[in-house]
Amino acid sequence: MAMPLLPFLYASAVVLLLLPPPPPVAADLPPSNKLVFILAGQSNMAGRGGVLGSHWDGIVPLDCAPNPSILRLSPQLRWEQAHEPLHDGIDSNRTCGVGPGMAFANALLRSGRAGAGSVLGLVPCAVGGTRMAEWVKGTDLYADLVRRARVALETGGRIGAVLWYQGESDTVRWADANEYGRRMTMLVRNLRTDLAMPHLLLIQVGLASGLGQYTEVVREAQKGIKLRNGAVHMCGYTRQRR
Repeated sequence: MAMPLLPFLYASAVVLLLLPPPPPVAADLPPSNKLVFILAGQSNMAGRGGVLGSHWDGIVPLDCAPNPSILRLSPQLRWEQAHEPLHDGIDSNRTCGVGPGMAFANALLRSGRAGAGSVLGLVPCAVGGTRMAEWVKGTDLYADLVRRARVALETGGRIGAVLWYQGESDTVRWADANEYGRRMTMLVRNLRTDLAMPHLLLIQVGLASGLGQYTEVVREAQKGIKLRNGAVHMCGYTRQRR
């Protein structure tokens, strides 16, 4: 006697549901040798506008071009090939543009200092308009930075440095400018503790301009930060001829 159709379909569906999922394709697996850089701070790190104008025009300079050896950790915590704007979906409700992240990664690969065959993993975390007080331990921004950094470590990466570009918003009020050095010092100490990396390197971009009258106060605080297992090394910007 023929088997009724509906029970047969139901039985087949159960069998399919119980089957193990197919193994991931090799191309879907993130490389296990990633050299990771955390990108944090405010809009100067996130990127605003385009190269030729104040609005994002989609034009990407060669220094910021995509490279198969440069990945980014997406808002959904998945590794994908990095491209501008790096902070799309991270610095939400804003139109992000070209920032320093891709230019840094491409320059590092060209220099050869990352090692032959290296894959760089960029972890964008910057949010425009933020003050240092919004990055201290206990805030949402700090928690998100640590969470994303840990995911990068757990998926086969080692953190090379935190790239920090922030400070303009702290030049408006004396209270923020006066506390900048202490808050920055605590940020680095807490990151080193929470990521179990006592020698975590932080590369900070010195403040070039500010929004308020206390720019020099913040600038001096950046230069005067004192940390265990570290020192402040300053160097100027030099444009290299190609």
